[in-house]
Amino acid sequence: MDMTAPNQQSQLSSIQHIVQVMFENRSFDHMLGFLYPKKTGPNGQPFEGLLGTESNNDENGNPVTVYQIDTGNPGAYFMPGADPGEGYANTNSQLFGSGRAPSPPVATNGGFVTNFAAAISFDQRDNRSVLSGTTASDIMGVFPPAALPVLSGLAAGYAVCDHWYSSVPTETFPNRAFACAATSQGHMNDSTSSYTVQSIFGLMTAHNLSWKIYGYDAEPLTRGNFPDTANAPDTCFGRFTDFQADAAGGTLAQYSFLEPSWGSTGNSQHPNYDVALGEAFLQQIYQALRSGPGWNQTLLVITYDEHGGLYDHVPPPSGATPPDSSIGEFGFDFTRFGVRVPAVLVSALIPAGTIFRGPAGATPIDHTSVLKTVEVRFGLPPLTARDAAAPDLGGVLTLTTPRTDDPLAAVVAPASTGANPAAAEVSHLQQLQAQMTADLPVPAEQLADQPLLASQRTSADYAHYIEARTSQWKTARDAGQAPHG
Repeated sequence: MDMTAPNQQSQLSSIQHIVQVMFENRSFDHMLGFLYPKKTGPNGQPFEGLLGTESNNDENGNPVTVYQIDTGNPGAYFMPGADPGEGYANTNSQLFGSGRAPSPPVATNGGFVTNFAAAISFDQRDNRSVLSGTTASDIMGVFPPAALPVLSGLAAGYAVCDHWYSSVPTETFPNRAFACAATSQGHMNDSTSSYTVQSIFGLMTAHNLSWKIYGYDAEPLTRGNFPDTANAPDTCFGRFTDFQADAAGGTLAQYSFLEPSWGSTGNSQHPNYDVALGEAFLQQIYQALRSGPGWNQTLLVITYDEHGGLYDHVPPPSGATPPDSSIGEFGFDFTRFGVRVPAVLVSALIPAGTIFRGPAGATPIDHTSVLKTVEVRFGLPPLTARDAAAPDLGGVLTLTTPRTDDPLAAVVAPASTGANPAAAEVSHLQQLQAQMTADLPVPAEQLADQPLLASQRTSADYAHYIEARTSQWKTARDAGQAPHG
């Protein structure tokens, strides 16, 4: 079903629980580009996917065409094999062929292969993990639907958003700030991870609405991002097991925000970590919601914070509304969006095969559309000019009678083969998670598998442990004996 125009019969008022999970660093083409063949949806509607002829030139000017990743090969779920370039300059290089955006900023999306070649060299010089045999052409590898049966099954079984853009053309924290607060206060890289503005969580608290943030197996990273989350009571936070219990018990908040696990052996799907683990996590989220008493009144939003340097063929649009008067780093004016990211909407009120976009000619969907949806549903004012201008997602909900079929009834999440190339590393976000929650209590079960005394019960201890492990790994790495696990 094509949903490219506003729908006046939205059932958003029937939704009592909005649940969002945000994974890491994958582009739309990389994960969903071949969802529907020949760029045509199941009912003949247009789908902005891949034909299979799209290409980028390598450093010698030779075209490198997109191709489907063969999951029969060991290491396939760790593709593209190395961590691609992130951040504003690298994104510019991927879109424009230069670290500086031209004026006007007309993107060709032709610099992914050459930028990935530079990223591989950087990772190797920095002794960071690179899957054996990785080459610059691997950035054009795309997962076919059969490789991602959970994400693709939900996308086809409910709704896929093929024009959902990250909020800013840069890396994780600025985009997650937009996802939670509709602004990054001018910041354009991960050197800033804490902000001073009100978030959607504080806005909901001020209006006596319920919310909860779930870390996967540790304190949520988002808890330390904003004053209103840092100062919120413990009851507003939990682990994934708490989410499963809340879904089963019918006690989900009006807005829930889920995080993956941030470690290099976790399920965030950050390159070059295990994509299959993210598939299993997503299926667990869906099953928890579907089996709970609130399923018919729930909207699940699945997306990714940024493209992470992975190939996408659609130039990000201009015309974004600057959120506020913040002066952007690198001279960025916040009038253009970031690269497309995978986005799937799941609800019993969504027809199968839906392709959902914003109204033609209007502001496209970005991360702040989730904020707008929460605001529209619960009668909240906007946080900034960005979410005020964003389209909401309510138009995807068109069924008056909830569906009872299950698109994932016969689906089994995939399992990876081959060794995790990043297993010995302590991830950047894992370190930040420990540092940002250093003054918060850590449950005993989180420390159970760490070499710490049972009496040590603070995240400060965990942060010191992470720092020590990082130092230990670097020392061993330099000696050519990096530890594993």
